[in-house]
Amino acid sequence: MDEEVDPDCEKVNSVLDQESLELFHVLCCQTPPVIMRLWNMMPTETGWQNQHSSTSSAAASVEDRIKAMLEYFREASTVECRNFLLSVCMQCENIPMRLESRLMSVAGYASTDAVQNPASASMSLTNTGGSFDSATNESDQKSSTPPFEEQLIKRPRIDHWEQYVSEVMSLLQRRWGRLTECLVKEVQLEKVWVGPRTANKHKDRPDQTPNSADRGSRTPEPDGDYGYLESKVTLETFLQACTGKVTVLVGQAGSGKTLLMSCLGQQWTNGLGPIPSSYLFVLLEFRQLNVVSCPLSLSDLLFQHYLPPNANNDAKQAIVDYLLSNPEQSCWVLDGYDEFHWKLDKKKMQSEPLDFKEPLPVAELISGLLNRQLLAGSTILVTCRVRDLIDFDGLSDKVGELLGWDQHMIKEYVSSFFGEKDRSLGMQATDLLLSSRHLLVMSSLPALCNICCICLEHLLLEGSDAQHTQLLEEEGSKAVKIKLHQEKGGGRGGDRSRRESHPQRGEQSGKREGNKDILMFSPTSAGVPTTLTQVYLSVISAFLSRYPNQGERYERPKTSTFSQSSVCALASLSQYRSELYELARLAWGGLETNKILFVEEDVPKHVLELSVKTGLLSQVELRCHDGTLVSAYCFIHLTVQEFLAALRIMTCNDISDAQLKKRFSLKTRWTTKSDQKTVFTDSLYLYVCGLSSPHCTEALVEVARASGIKGIQSWVKKRQALVLNLLKALCQNNNLTGPKILQLCRCVQESQDHQLAKLVMTVRPTLELRNFWLSPNDIDALAFVVNSVGDDGIGLDFRACSMELECLDALSRCQYIHYLSFRSRKYGDKFAEKLSSILPEFKLLRKLEFCGASLTATGAASLTSGLQNCPHITDINLSDNNLQDEGIRHITQIFTKLQSLVSVTLGRNNTSLKAVEYLVQEMSSCLNIQHIHADGMKEVRVTFFEKSDVNGHKTKLEPTVSLLNQKWSKDDMTNLAKSLTRLPALSVLDLSGGQWDEEILRTLAEFVPKFRISERIILNDSCSSVVCVVALTTLLSVCPVMELHIGLQNLVQISIIFNGKSEKPVSEMSKKLCLSCCNLLPADFERVWKSLGTSSGLTELDLSHNHLGNKGLKKLLDVLPRLSEIQEINASNNDISMNGVVMLAGALCSRNTLKHIYISNGGKEQVILKFSPNQSNGKEQMKMFRINNSNLLPSNITDVCRRLVPCRFHLELELLHCSFADRAIDNLLKVLPTMSSLQRLNVSNSITSTTEALTLINCLINNQRITSVELSPQSESLICFDRVKAKQVSCRLAYFCFKEENIALMERLLKNLQLSQQLSYLDLSNNQLEDEDVKILVDSLPRLKISSFVNLSNNKLAQQGVLDVASTLCTCSNVSDVDVSLGEDRRCLIWFSDKGCGKTLSVRESNLACDHLVRLAEIVSNCPSLTKLELKNNKLQSEWIEDFVKLLNSSQRVYTVSFFISVEEHWIRAKEAVSLLCRCLELSNNIQTIRIHHTTLHLSLMNVTQLTTISFVDCAVDGYQLASMWSIIQQCHLLTELDFSYNSLDTEGTNFLCSLLPLLPSLTSLSIAIKESTVSVAEEFSQALRQYISIQHLNLSGHVISDTAAQNMTTFLPRLRSLNLSRCVWSAAGGMQLMETLEQCISLEDLCLDYVQLNEKSLLCLAQALRKINSLQSLKLDGWRMACSGIEQLTKFLPVWKELRVISLSKNLVSDQSGEKLLEALSSCSHLQELYLSSNSLGDLTAARMALVLPSLTHLTVLDISENQIGTDGSAKLSEAIKNLKNLNKINLTSVGTSDLSAVAASLVHCPVIQDVSLGWNNCGDDVVLELARVLPFCHKMTRIDLESNSVSVCGVEALVGALRSSPALQIIRLWRNKVSSNEAHRFSLTERRLNFSST
Repeated sequence: MDEEVDPDCEKVNSVLDQESLELFHVLCCQTPPVIMRLWNMMPTETGWQNQHSSTSSAAASVEDRIKAMLEYFREASTVECRNFLLSVCMQCENIPMRLESRLMSVAGYASTDAVQNPASASMSLTNTGGSFDSATNESDQKSSTPPFEEQLIKRPRIDHWEQYVSEVMSLLQRRWGRLTECLVKEVQLEKVWVGPRTANKHKDRPDQTPNSADRGSRTPEPDGDYGYLESKVTLETFLQACTGKVTVLVGQAGSGKTLLMSCLGQQWTNGLGPIPSSYLFVLLEFRQLNVVSCPLSLSDLLFQHYLPPNANNDAKQAIVDYLLSNPEQSCWVLDGYDEFHWKLDKKKMQSEPLDFKEPLPVAELISGLLNRQLLAGSTILVTCRVRDLIDFDGLSDKVGELLGWDQHMIKEYVSSFFGEKDRSLGMQATDLLLSSRHLLVMSSLPALCNICCICLEHLLLEGSDAQHTQLLEEEGSKAVKIKLHQEKGGGRGGDRSRRESHPQRGEQSGKREGNKDILMFSPTSAGVPTTLTQVYLSVISAFLSRYPNQGERYERPKTSTFSQSSVCALASLSQYRSELYELARLAWGGLETNKILFVEEDVPKHVLELSVKTGLLSQVELRCHDGTLVSAYCFIHLTVQEFLAALRIMTCNDISDAQLKKRFSLKTRWTTKSDQKTVFTDSLYLYVCGLSSPHCTEALVEVARASGIKGIQSWVKKRQALVLNLLKALCQNNNLTGPKILQLCRCVQESQDHQLAKLVMTVRPTLELRNFWLSPNDIDALAFVVNSVGDDGIGLDFRACSMELECLDALSRCQYIHYLSFRSRKYGDKFAEKLSSILPEFKLLRKLEFCGASLTATGAASLTSGLQNCPHITDINLSDNNLQDEGIRHITQIFTKLQSLVSVTLGRNNTSLKAVEYLVQEMSSCLNIQHIHADGMKEVRVTFFEKSDVNGHKTKLEPTVSLLNQKWSKDDMTNLAKSLTRLPALSVLDLSGGQWDEEILRTLAEFVPKFRISERIILNDSCSSVVCVVALTTLLSVCPVMELHIGLQNLVQISIIFNGKSEKPVSEMSKKLCLSCCNLLPADFERVWKSLGTSSGLTELDLSHNHLGNKGLKKLLDVLPRLSEIQEINASNNDISMNGVVMLAGALCSRNTLKHIYISNGGKEQVILKFSPNQSNGKEQMKMFRINNSNLLPSNITDVCRRLVPCRFHLELELLHCSFADRAIDNLLKVLPTMSSLQRLNVSNSITSTTEALTLINCLINNQRITSVELSPQSESLICFDRVKAKQVSCRLAYFCFKEENIALMERLLKNLQLSQQLSYLDLSNNQLEDEDVKILVDSLPRLKISSFVNLSNNKLAQQGVLDVASTLCTCSNVSDVDVSLGEDRRCLIWFSDKGCGKTLSVRESNLACDHLVRLAEIVSNCPSLTKLELKNNKLQSEWIEDFVKLLNSSQRVYTVSFFISVEEHWIRAKEAVSLLCRCLELSNNIQTIRIHHTTLHLSLMNVTQLTTISFVDCAVDGYQLASMWSIIQQCHLLTELDFSYNSLDTEGTNFLCSLLPLLPSLTSLSIAIKESTVSVAEEFSQALRQYISIQHLNLSGHVISDTAAQNMTTFLPRLRSLNLSRCVWSAAGGMQLMETLEQCISLEDLCLDYVQLNEKSLLCLAQALRKINSLQSLKLDGWRMACSGIEQLTKFLPVWKELRVISLSKNLVSDQSGEKLLEALSSCSHLQELYLSSNSLGDLTAARMALVLPSLTHLTVLDISENQIGTDGSAKLSEAIKNLKNLNKINLTSVGTSDLSAVAASLVHCPVIQDVSLGWNNCGDDVVLELARVLPFCHKMTRIDLESNSVSVCGVEALVGALRSSPALQIIRLWRNKVSSNEAHRFSLTERRLNFSST
């Protein structure tokens, strides 16, 4: 036995000698106990141990001992050497398989004695070095298994292991042999390129998919773990050092992952590649693992689903044991994770090792391998697709992506496919492939490149002649070269069929050599498929054409072109429609169930045969549960299965519209852990969109015929329309993320629908694409969509999108881009260089952004070369790059070449001030630069003047420069200043920030006079010392500098302002110096004054917020004489005290030019002096001294006022918001009489208490110059003085409280008022007087001298107070009117008059009770001069009114003159109105007239015996309700007037009135105007009036007058004196009769024919009639539209009507010229009272004539010229006319065509009785309102002003509020639609209720 296995001595020793070096490295890695045991095998007597026992270094000692051992045993005997090698194999770990196998083979088996070490027992190691001290203890603790037993265990394991490894090698060699049978090219790992990625080792990688709120607006940040890297390495390099790690290789479907893994295995079998040949190479396919449904152990996985060993169970156990003992000696290749049905559930992963014997689900088993819970240290290589990479987060150590083929590699493959003999055909195929974007992109994947070659071969061979076709048929089924390293087709499956129907290349090319029938195609041929869908249609046709028996079913044409290729495709589809229909069904079923492998039972036999022979299906081996192999089939590529599934959708009615909609959705490129796992490429919807194109309709119809659908063509078109509609909905969705938008573009491109493409861009004018990979195919789809918009242009925004330079070539096809943006560090100089080459292609490009990138000066130079050929570009943004100064210089070179530039942004580019200098220098040559802005270097921007700006300005536009927060040195400032001096012009220079020192500041100051700056220099935050202030102050002496502003507060602000482009001489220009917040002391003021030199031309000086104090103020006042041109000095916040205030008061009197002084807080805050240097010293000059917000002591008042006494000018003293100490007001009262120049004392908001107010009222007693006193704690408090003694004084105290305890304030006030002079009015409104105090005041009224009114409004009066006020009519003889209301306005006015006219009492909204009416009746009885009583909305009941009438009837008062009573209540309507009228007539025999108008009862009482007038007007009375009046009216024989207008006179009412007429012999006036006309009413009345001869006044307004009625009216019209036929309707004949009759009305005085229709004949008759009427007093012809001719006729009659009072000609198209003539004619109507000319076309001519005519019409009371076209000149003339209208009480100027009505408003002061003014809809501003506010106090009778729809602001409204205080009679001011906000309007309404901001 020993002889058989023992090698000879030379062999054993020679092997040890050969392997000594590798064995040395193995031994160096072992533990010290192992080395000890091997060392002890050497005999002690040899001396080797003693030689190395004293080594000083432990590490060196171990290495030396190992070398010594190897050297000894190389020379030792065979037995010793064999025993040593055997011990090494038994005791050492991690020996390479190759080395261990060789050593074991030469060592052989040994006996126990041979293995044992004879010297081990006696060997002592105590002196072998420190490194071995612990070795003995460790060895003692180890298992004491004898070495021989270890050998008996390990040796069989190794043998079985080696045997199994050998079997695996055979398996992989056979597999590789099958795969390489039909390879077109040899696989070379050193030529396969991989893009390394950074593996994500974090367990919890965040999900970066945007949520619903982010979609369309935000994209994830670039993923650093899986971001694209531009570097690439070969696969061979990538896999180096992968042993012991988990490596993931990703690639697209068809990129060759499976083939490469097989190639890796083949290299392993040959001892090549990165995996050592001693390792076990396990190649598992996930598609095979999918069939595993039961749990299995690691051994089951290895032996049942990889390779069962040819051995018994013991051998299997030995293999597993060895694998477990040496896991690092195994390599597990897990191919195709993308096909795995399950996902790795990392939640179940634990760190504890798994039991290798325990059966686990296959997913958990794989997870255990990857998570190192099984076979820790083994090498694992996984292949998958990119989207599955997220499942390996935290598991992978190394990640790489297979890169697609470039064009060079594609050309090589095409050349290899067609072979040398088919070179001509290959060149044509190459040209066609490179000319088609879709074919080129497909060919970047090896599997699809093979398919493209087969397709191109088919298309090119369609032109072969019949003889060649016959040759092909005779050859039968021969194999063709098919590229099999495709992922789902030829890549996976060892026994897949790779034989095809075409002959071999060599045979084929030999037959075709020199053949003239082969087609020659142009790469731009129209027949090249334009969409991916059409490409796949051609692919399917090409594969179907390879069926061997097709010649029997279809004859190909001898010649063909690409345009005919579609015909050939249709023929193929038609020929095999049933088979293709079944294949589509199979594909769809697999897609629905996520299935790609099919067994024979899944496919009909004939379809399977055709599919395999044509190559559409490939055969693979599938290992079952029991380990047996069966045949399975899959489509040649996943995209082919998806395309056929799409074909199924579009041709089969089994798939409903709902199913289609469910499948139709856009896919994002962002993957998440929650995504559902699928094997497919998600291209289904893309092909569905492509098949919806009309170009595919015929093909779909052909395939769909196999389904048997009726009306197949219409069904197909309907399905296509459904897809397009779904696509349209997606186009309109503006919430899509970038990837989905891109997918949408691809879908639209496939559909070839340009309208959809245009819709995409309409919804989203700018496409934002962020943080995902872009391919040239994506950009090509984008170009299709972009080019649909036309000249409108779109924007493209690429952010963090990875793209190759080839994408830019595709981007150049986008013709209509106006905005292009690139933002990512991935874009560098090479990218910019490529971009620059295509920029000129974008003819519409306006804006380019290249931000946040890696651009340097080199890239900037490239970009500029391209940009200079973009003449229309306006905006360039190159911020956040690395251009540095040189790059900025490159950019500046294009400024002059791009005339359309608007903005260039260059911030954050690692630049210095040199770059800024380049920009400034460029301004001298590039004159269209508008602004250079640089904030540090973070923000650098250059803006340019637009052409429209340059051409649109007469004056030349000047640029600005802003260089903020720069770190200046003296040299930097010098260089910049020199550059600035070379600029032709500059408007603003901003150098803020930087904290300059004095030296830099003086350097700048030296150059300032040389700058050509028109506006200002800004130096904010640049200096902070007084020294710098003094240095800058010297600039004010430089001629161009006009203003200097310096503020050294927290934010230092410095501005140097120049004279600009002013044409004024320098001597006339104002100079300003502002030294605010500069911490100036009095001494500093002197330094500043010296630095100004001779700058006497200073006009404004601001010294606020310093520390000058009274001492500095004194110095300032001393230099005033030298400031001859000064206009204002601001010395606020300078610690000035009241002593300084007194000094200022003296200065106001002594300095003639000093005009105003404003002081607050006793001088501590505001101190402002204003001058008027150019005014004369005449006394007409007004001076003002104002103290605000100060605490004033009596001494302060005395000192200030005494200093003001000598003032020789008119003086205003204002003490605003001040608080007076005790006796301060008394001191003020003492000194006031001595201040003879004082014109006004303003103490607003200073008099806050009633006591203070009453004290100040005492001034009325001692000062005869006072004209008015107005005191209020909430508004202005003024005391005004006259030059001499005032005749009258007005007094107003408002908002005070007279209820203070123990002080008889009201008595005190009244006592003071009694001692004062004559009062014009007394206003005590808003004082909370209540009834008690009002009673005191009312009792004192006879002792007060008041000429106008007393205002007691808003004083909380009750009904008793109302009656007390009303009683003044009896107690005060000079009280003329009392107006009281307890409603919202709380109105209470007592008017006085010395004239003996009748008195009036008005009580409104006072909620009177019955007893109040009794008291009121007493007042009426006791006041015989009371002529009018108005009771309005007092909630009176009918019985109370009746009682009141009864009381008046029974009173002792004699009604010698008419006493008028009006009672308005809302219930006085209809039946109640009739009843009330009857009761009043029954209860009183003094009623002369009784009227009810709307809801108001009007009574006229007089001591007469008969009623003369009854009137019901617009009070909703029905005819039947009049019957109750019969008994009363029949007793009124002297009734002269009856009015039932605007009620419901039905037949009953008409009959009632007609029956009354005979009973009323004295009736002279009848009015029955109606709103709703009927024919019968007019006929009956006209018939009745024929016999009634006393009627003289008739009103039939609104009636329909029939011809019969007109005929009747001819009998009584001649005797009428007044006739109203307005708005009547008649026939032409009826109108003619009436107008003819008017000729007989020679006594007619009033005629109203408003809005009636007359023909020409009738008009002539009317003209004849008017000519004969001489007594006319009122003529109303509104709405006739008589125009110039009618006015001309009318003007002829006007001179005759001397008694004319009223004329109304509104809406008559009166022109300006006719208006002038009309006014001239009216000059003879001296009694005219009312003139209505609204809604005409009157203008300035008419207004000018009014200025001449109206002064002569002294009786005019109403003027209405609204809605005309009067201009500014006409407004001025009109104002002259109004000044003479002393009796005018109403004027309507609404919408007169001009807003310049200030003069008109001012003229109203001359109209003392004016009551109603309308100025609405004129766009009047505050100027008009301010004039109105000025005149209101003089218009005491003004009740209404209309200012709606103007341009009145808050300022104007505030003026009105002030004026209303002195206009108590004014009831409302309408202010709707003005420039007052709703909040302000609400505030004003609360303050003054008479302001109305609503539309009603």
